[in-house]
Amino acid sequence: MAFTRSAVLAVLAAAASVNAHGHVRLVIADGVEYPGAVPGNTSPDSVGWSAQNLDNGFVEPNAASTSDIACHKSAVAATNFATVAAGGSVTLQWDTWPESHKGPVLDYIAPFNTNAGSLSFAKIAESGLISGSNPGTWAADELVANGNSWTVEIPSSIAPGQYVLRHEILALHSAGNANGAQFYPQCVNIEVTGSGSTVPSGSPATSFYSPTDPGVLFNLYESFTSYPIPGPSLFSA
Repeated sequence: MAFTRSAVLAVLAAAASVNAHGHVRLVIADGVEYPGAVPGNTSPDSVGWSAQNLDNGFVEPNAASTSDIACHKSAVAATNFATVAAGGSVTLQWDTWPESHKGPVLDYIAPFNTNAGSLSFAKIAESGLISGSNPGTWAADELVANGNSWTVEIPSSIAPGQYVLRHEILALHSAGNANGAQFYPQCVNIEVTGSGSTVPSGSPATSFYSPTDPGVLFNLYESFTSYPIPGPSLFSA
């Protein structure tokens, strides 16, 4: 049986990274460090939501309409909050991320509540294809190059209050196949301070993605000139 180059590369990428995915282990908000979450464990000090992604695994596209897509599998809200000023920055430090898992990085914010499925998220940042193709350079490559970390700015217009920051990598190494893309959502509690006045209106994460969206069903291992980042449009105040 003959295999296409893209199929071979996708298989190799998947095989090279079994149990080598990741989770956000540390959160740095305006320069102050807070512990993230360890999958399957809860801690009163953690600002990261705990989830049952015990293998550092992913949420598949066919589950994008379930509450698992919000903050990962069977997520439980953290009770601690990282303090950040509106206009300040939050750095998400992953424990590891495989170089083969190329794709976009997306960030959302929602007013806090403890039910992942009812959180109403607005997208505040996104980065996808940086350059090239087949497979090209992606936002996830920049995350790896930066020591497996990603920094997002909290919009200066955001009103003071408690929020959930949803940080997500969408891995595309197997996305040329149906249900092959891999979502890695991570949720972090933040307490926003400052003089902003906007509480962003958003939508549940269950409405963000479809398995057949062009940015979800996407062959990384062919020639392309652009990439349609999936999900809602960016928040603007």
